[in-house]
Amino acid sequence: MQAGELLGSGRSADVFAVDDQWVLRRYREGGDARAEAAVMGYLAERGYPVLRVLDRAGAGSAELPRTDLVMQRLHGPSMLGALQRGMITAGEAGSVLADLLRRLHAVPARICADPADRILHLDLHPDNVMLTAQGPMVIDWCNTEEGPPGLDWAMSSLILAQAAVGTTAVAEPARAVLASLLTRPGPAVALWNTNSGCLSEARRRRAADPSMSRSETRLLADATELILELTPARS
Repeated sequence: MQAGELLGSGRSADVFAVDDQWVLRRYREGGDARAEAAVMGYLAERGYPVLRVLDRAGAGSAELPRTDLVMQRLHGPSMLGALQRGMITAGEAGSVLADLLRRLHAVPARICADPADRILHLDLHPDNVMLTAQGPMVIDWCNTEEGPPGLDWAMSSLILAQAAVGTTAVAEPARAVLASLLTRPGPAVALWNTNSGCLSEARRRRAADPSMSRSETRLLADATELILELTPARS
């Protein structure tokens, strides 16, 4: 499929315009979009707010390369952009993130037989939520897998906490969003056990992520402490 105007670039993929209704997401280093497309299709069928995915046969006769994913084109700011422009408060952002996590984990797993396992996004943060006229939509499912829901809460919290203890302009709003998220029902019980719990596993995964810079990795200890500081005490 012919790629049009470059709309944006992430750590591993570029997004190009196709037309007013569709965009092409293409991995730069040979990533495989097929599993991601399957998960998004499964969630869409069950009413979760994800982008519609074009059938992998595409609009033409040739099947799409495994690196390519043609998806619905969204219109509206990211949650991060809305925060920076004052269109949404940090409290509202934390509430929306918590609701999106709860709704995701209410959907039965697609593959795993363990009834406790769920589909996990593992990168759900304000820059991966688009605020559209139809409501918030979750994007960028390249890290998705199945497992305990607490790991998803811990990953979202840790990503926000890393931003909060950094020195960029998003540090202050990230801390406020994190504080809001941690007061919502769901995440705290997964974060108390730092030795063998979900927060420990999230930290291990973030430390092993080759796309993270050394400066980002160095923030993990302070980020973990911030999460524990902001997590409400057990009653």
